[in-house]
Formats: sequence, structure tokens, C-alpha cells
Amino acid sequence: MKLLYVAFTSAALLLSGMTITASAEGCLKGAAVGGVGGHIAGHHAVAGAAVGCAVGHHMAKKKEKAAAMQQTQRQQTSAPAPAPAASH
Repeated sequence: MKLLYVAFTSAALLLSGMTITASAEGCLKGAAVGGVGGHIAGHHAVAGAAVGCAVGHHMAKKKEKAAAMQQTQRQQTSAPAPAPAASH
């Protein structure tokens, strides 16, 4: 019974710390996948959710950065070329 109390207390503390980052992009999806994976891998759902949140957030940032770079490249290639200077 004491182990159950410790587990629930640890989970509550971990989840209360995650409320700030819960709105971070990729965190919720990563936490869901990590929680399921952690549970299947030996009843470590909370640890899996925490790691999944971190990984999901990291992957979302990478995706966001790649999209920004593509947007910049598209803007640079679609910009009209400067007109040649007229000679007199």
C-alpha cells in the first residue's frame, strides 16, 4: 500500500511540473505515445510519458525549423530578379 502511495505522489508531482509544458507543441502526442510504450515496457508509464513529451517537443521544434527554412528558400527563389541597369 505504501508503494502505491509513493507511486501516486510521484506521478502527481511529475504531472504538476508538466502542466507548464503541456501546451508545448508535440508534448501531448509524445507523452501519449511514451506513456503507452513505458507501460508496455514494464509499467513505467509516467517515465515514458515524460520522455515522450521531451522527444515530441524536440521533434516538433525540428519540424518547425525545417518548415521555416523552406519558407525562406521559397521567398528567396520567388523574389523577382533585379532589373539590369540601362546603359546610355
